Amino acid sequence: MTPALRLDTANECVWRGTRAIPLTPKTFAVLRYLVEHPGRLVTKEELLNAAWPDIYVSDAALKVCIRRIRQALGDQPHASRFIETVHWRGYRFIGKISETHEAVRSPESRVRSLEKSGVQSPQPESQEDKPCIEHSASAPQSAIRNPQSAIGIVGREGELAQLQRRLEQALRGERQIVFVTGELGIGKTTVVEAFLERVAADRGLWIARGQCVAHHGAGEAYLPVLEALDRLCRTPGHERLPLLLSQHAQMWLAQMPSLMSPADHKRLWRELQGATRERMLREMATVVDALAAETPLVLVLEDLHWSDYATLDLLSFLARRWEPARLLLIGTYRPVEVLSREHPLRGVKQELQMHGQCAELPLECLTEAAVAEYLAVRFPVGVQVPLQALARVIHQRTDGNPLFMVNVVDYLVAQGFIEQTNGRWELQGGLDAIQIGVPASIQQMIETQIDRLSQEEQRVLEAASVAGMEFSAAAVAAGLAAEVVEVEERCEGLTRRAQFLRSRGVSEWPDGTVAARYSFIHSLYQQAWYERVPAGRRVHLHRRIGEREEVAYGNRAGEIAAELAVHFERGRDYGRAVPYRRHAAKNALRRCGYREAIGHLTTGLELLQALPATPERLQQEITLQIPLGVSLVATKGYAAPEVEKIYTRALELCRQVEATPQLCWALWGLQGFYFVRAQLQTARELGEQLLSLAQRLQDPELLGVAHYVLGPVLCSLGELALARTHLEQGIALCDSRKHRRLRVACLSFMARVLWALGYLDQARQMTQEALALAQELAHPFTSVVTLGIATLLHVARREAPATQERAQAVMTLAAEQGFVDWRAQATVLRGWALAEQGHGEEGIAQIRQGLTAYQATGAELGRPLFLGLLADAYGKTGRAEEGLTAVTEALAAAHKNGQRLWEAWLYRLKGELTLQQFKVQGSRFKVQGSQHPTPSTQHPAPNTQAEAEAEAYFQQAIDLTRRQSAKSLELRAVMSLSRLWQHQGKKKEARRMLAEIYGWFSEGFDTADLREAKVLLEELS
Repeated sequence: MTPALRLDTANECVWRGTRAIPLTPKTFAVLRYLVEHPGRLVTKEELLNAAWPDIYVSDAALKVCIRRIRQALGDQPHASRFIETVHWRGYRFIGKISETHEAVRSPESRVRSLEKSGVQSPQPESQEDKPCIEHSASAPQSAIRNPQSAIGIVGREGELAQLQRRLEQALRGERQIVFVTGELGIGKTTVVEAFLERVAADRGLWIARGQCVAHHGAGEAYLPVLEALDRLCRTPGHERLPLLLSQHAQMWLAQMPSLMSPADHKRLWRELQGATRERMLREMATVVDALAAETPLVLVLEDLHWSDYATLDLLSFLARRWEPARLLLIGTYRPVEVLSREHPLRGVKQELQMHGQCAELPLECLTEAAVAEYLAVRFPVGVQVPLQALARVIHQRTDGNPLFMVNVVDYLVAQGFIEQTNGRWELQGGLDAIQIGVPASIQQMIETQIDRLSQEEQRVLEAASVAGMEFSAAAVAAGLAAEVVEVEERCEGLTRRAQFLRSRGVSEWPDGTVAARYSFIHSLYQQAWYERVPAGRRVHLHRRIGEREEVAYGNRAGEIAAELAVHFERGRDYGRAVPYRRHAAKNALRRCGYREAIGHLTTGLELLQALPATPERLQQEITLQIPLGVSLVATKGYAAPEVEKIYTRALELCRQVEATPQLCWALWGLQGFYFVRAQLQTARELGEQLLSLAQRLQDPELLGVAHYVLGPVLCSLGELALARTHLEQGIALCDSRKHRRLRVACLSFMARVLWALGYLDQARQMTQEALALAQELAHPFTSVVTLGIATLLHVARREAPATQERAQAVMTLAAEQGFVDWRAQATVLRGWALAEQGHGEEGIAQIRQGLTAYQATGAELGRPLFLGLLADAYGKTGRAEEGLTAVTEALAAAHKNGQRLWEAWLYRLKGELTLQQFKVQGSRFKVQGSQHPTPSTQHPAPNTQAEAEAEAYFQQAIDLTRRQSAKSLELRAVMSLSRLWQHQGKKKEARRMLAEIYGWFSEGFDTADLREAKVLLEELS
């Protein structure tokens, strides 16, 4: 006969006869709720709310509990005697129930007997004591269940009130950014959790939490924000968030593949063609605004001292927006961790504080009175010694550090210094004994706690510390080669006693593995356990955990590439670690996390050195070097010495192992370096090699790249017609959706060539097309290049207000993205615009500042142009001599590097400044507008030598432009010479020359140059 089953609700256990059947607390809670509602359908949502009232878990957690209940009861899902599944809806308890009372531990203890079917009336049972699973704890049960929770409000009412006030401001639409700061163990997380508990009852709030993690090594871009969003999307009642993401933030949705089917995820990535930093920032701001318009959001980002760069960029971006938003963003960090000037959080916080866009809430150590208050909460029936005296001793020993204080009190209870007798707590041995017996540091305190644990618990916690700050029981089980249920039981016991761990719901891996999830109560605990693990065992655990997670994720392992990279790296399996470092970098680049990508790729290259020198290793190095070059270009500029080193090495490797496709990308990267360094002949040769290789491979994309890179080089060399031919071919080859970024670049440079050739309206139209496509793509580097070239065209067209506006946009975007070279260039162009509009001194200062920053990157390409703009600005302020010095330096740089495009413009400018310096006709010539001297009413004596020099410069400029077919520049030079001839009385020659070039133009008559040429023609008639 099958022994009776009994449900002991007081001791939370199930009995089969006299044998106890172990169940985890959550599993028992589910069974109890079903038994208390026999015979009726209990929905999944009802069970989840009953067993997990304060946290969100998925249906998978419930399925695990039901499976374990059936195993314990000997039940079968398809032939159920106890629990019936109502598909898609919930479960129904169909077994017999009879209630009796027994005096096992307490008169209130209730045991329910479970039978196969039906419901029996209550029947008395014997009063015989039965064995039961004891609730083990380091402190007696009459003390509070979780000592950590007691410090949430003790001594922190002021801080909690400040957070409440910030929330009220946020509810009025005033976005709030608050940094909760303090030293290790000060209680930052506890204060935040206490605040969230207070406001969580308000169903009008959405609360999202994410944590920065140091365990992952090189940062994973936006990790805590993605974690917060993913959790929020899965929380019941928050179904609208995935919809908002799909409408306004597809880039973010693409980073969370678990929210969609593999097919939909693949389709989305194909449509988006990779994430971009600028677009991701803008999309998140849009989602926050849309969400806050209907539901206020509290976003908590913990441990920002471990944050990746991208998350800090987003935090700054959200803080600096002026649009109203019901957003409260709380970030926690340790100030001591960010004291270094290099720490990115330091600069972000200082910038926000400077503009009043954030607040800081520093947590101090608890006072002696707060310690006494904690003791009163911890021991509600009182300690037989004045609490203030005990508080004084504990405060002296811990300095009021909350974490240390809690551990000291735990220690006093565990060691018997404080004991419960007859319902009252008493101090044993007096205060002097406490002062002698308590360990002097929190590290020593942790060691005493560790010593009290069983060997099995210690092994679980060691493996857990290797798995991470937050971990799945399945990962720990893999490390220990144990059953998941066994690990969960150990972790649940520790969680119930609030020792080291807390519950974090349930995790589900792609292979269907479902297990409880936990986290260490404090990072200090995880660190302490990790350091206890012997080196050899640590390697073993990392490798086993990495292997299990790799299998669990299968073809989705790239989603956790950063985590797997660390496990295999620390598990000394470098052959596996390197590909995951590369994939982690790929993930970062998808989010435009260039600095995070550099960290992963650099680490990958270091790990490669430990592998044997084989062709496969060289091939792996190529796959790391090329994306590293891309990342360095974005952060340091094309001309950085590191860029040359990376691409030279990649090129050498490609030729060594005959890696033809990668050879193209290495050639492109190295060609870009030499181009920006103004080593134009080398850049041309590399571009021609690239074109030859692309023609041999007949790859349309590579052909497009080759034509594109040759266009700007030939333009700079003054070969405008050939440059136009290459760029036209590049545009034709990049007509598909796949190559839109390359098309934008070709359009931008083509506009520059068309302007120089004299097709002014076509140049403007092409610029507008490039800007529109760049805006659609929202790729940061593409956007900044396109905006930068558009700004240069405004300069060429002498449109100062538009130049200033565009330059400011480039400066803002470049600063956000860390594009140092474009930020420097935009500073120069903005300075010229200021000088052109009458702010000469301010403009000159900005030009000089930008020029210095530009040269600091190693770039030389733009130096002749920027020195020419400086010379022009000097001329506007009457400082012709300084202008001549600048333009002479510009010409020297152009001659040195073979830059012919701006050479004619510089000679014309030198002629104008020569006239100004020698004051030809005194004040008869004054600089007017942007470029040209015009007659005045006074007629001082001419300076024949100055006029002759100027005429020679003008003629030299005209000859150069005609050889290049640079009609726009020729018009400028001809107008300068025509004015000089007009002054000298040679009107007929001047008019004939000007009429000839003016008559060539068929478009662009609204531009300043053609308008002035028309006026001058009329004067010469």
